[in-house]
Amino acid sequence: MAEYKLLLPSMGEGVMEATIITWLYNEGDTVNEDDSVVEIATDKVDSDVPTPVSGKIVKILKQKDEVAKVGEAIAIMEIAGEGNADITSEEPASPNNETTAIEPEVEKELMQPIAEQSAPSLSDTDLYLSPLVKSIAQQENISEAELKTIKGSGLEGRITKEDILAYLSNRGNQPAAAVTATTTKTPAPAPTATIPVAAGDEVIPMDRMRKIIAENMVKAKQIAPHVTSFIETDVTNVVKWRNKHKSAFEKREGEKLTFMPIFVKAVVKAIQDFPLINVSVDGDKIIKKKNINIGMATALPDGNLIVPVIKNADQLSLSGLAKAINDLAYRARNKKLRPEDTQGATYTISNVGSFGNLMGTPIIPQPQVAILAVGAIVKKPAVLETPDGDVIAIRNLMFMSHSYDHRVVDGSLGGMFLKHVHDYLQNWDFNTEV
Repeated sequence: MAEYKLLLPSMGEGVMEATIITWLYNEGDTVNEDDSVVEIATDKVDSDVPTPVSGKIVKILKQKDEVAKVGEAIAIMEIAGEGNADITSEEPASPNNETTAIEPEVEKELMQPIAEQSAPSLSDTDLYLSPLVKSIAQQENISEAELKTIKGSGLEGRITKEDILAYLSNRGNQPAAAVTATTTKTPAPAPTATIPVAAGDEVIPMDRMRKIIAENMVKAKQIAPHVTSFIETDVTNVVKWRNKHKSAFEKREGEKLTFMPIFVKAVVKAIQDFPLINVSVDGDKIIKKKNINIGMATALPDGNLIVPVIKNADQLSLSGLAKAINDLAYRARNKKLRPEDTQGATYTISNVGSFGNLMGTPIIPQPQVAILAVGAIVKKPAVLETPDGDVIAIRNLMFMSHSYDHRVVDGSLGGMFLKHVHDYLQNWDFNTEV
C-alpha cells in the first residue's frame, strides 16, 4: 500500500486558505474517488473537497475550525500501490505565477472609495502578497516599509488576511516611525456601546458567514450613497404565460420554470438599453463592464444569504436561464457552490416576494452600482384603458424597487432603467417561446 497526501486544492484566484468546517468521514474510513470528504469555508463560499483517489483515511491533519493553506496536506490516505504518493489531481499555483492585480469582483468588500490621495504602488515590491492582501494594503495606504514590519503567519511566513487586519486594528498604537502613511480612505466606524444583557436574554454569536455579510453590508452603505426608486408593474401576461408553459417545460426539460428567468431576461434587456448601469467605480474612474453577469440573492436554510452569479446572462435563452438559475439555487442550498460561482456579478436581483414581501430597499453589493428587488405578485383591482373607456379588472401586480449608487447613477438613469424593466414585463409577449 502507498501513502497519499490529500492537499487542499486551489479554489480560484485570490483564495489562499480555507477553514475546516467538518469532516464527512473519520480516520479508518474507506472512501471512493470523487467522494466529498470534508466541508470547508473560505471568505467567499462554503464547499466540499472531493478526493481524487480511492483509499482509506489513516490520519486527519487539519481538525474542525483549523485553517489550511492552498496546497497544504489536510489528510493522509492509504491507497493501492507502493511507496509514497505526494501528488494530487491539482497542484497549487506557484506564487511567482499568481496575478497581483486588484480584483473588485472577486472580493466584494475591497471596493476602493474615492480618495484625495492615491494609494501607494506595490507593483515593484519584493514581498509576495496575495491579491486580497495587496488590495487591503493599497486601500489602507499601507506602505512597503510597513508591510515588512508585519510578521506573517501564512505558508513560508506570508502575510495573510488575518495578519494585515490584525495590524490595522493596532495601527494607531504603532510607533510613529513605523507608519509612513496613516490617512485611510474610509472613516473608522464609531465605537458602539455595550448592550446590556438582561436575565433570560440569549446571546447568539454570529457564525462566520453572518460576520462576512455584516461587514459587507456596512461597507456597502459607507461607500455608496443609496437612492431607491419604486414602480408597480402589471405582470398578468407574465403569470398567464408561465402558467401556460410550466408543465410542458418541466416534462420536457426536467426543470421547474419559475418567474426568475423572466425577471433576468427583462433586466438584461434594460441593461443593454442603459449600459451605464452595468459599471463599477474605481476611485474617480468608471469601469464599464463588457459582460452582463447577474447575481441572484439566495436565502440559505440556515438563514444566511449568498449571491451566486449567472455568467453572461445576455447569451442565454429563457430555457438556458431557467436551467442556470435552478442549478445555482440548488447548489447554493446544498453547499455545492464553487468560489467562482459567487464572483464577477455586475448587477444583482433580489426576490423579496419569495418571503411574501411587497417591496424592499435592497443594499447594493460592492462593487456594483445597482440592485433590483422584486416583490410578491398580488391580485388587485386595477384600472384598465380600453377603446370603450376605463374599466376595473382583477390584475396581477408587483412592486419593484431599484437601489442605485448616486455617485454615478442619477435619478434619470436609475428611473429610466427601472421603467424599461417595467415595460418589458408589463408588455410580455404571450407568444414568447421557451
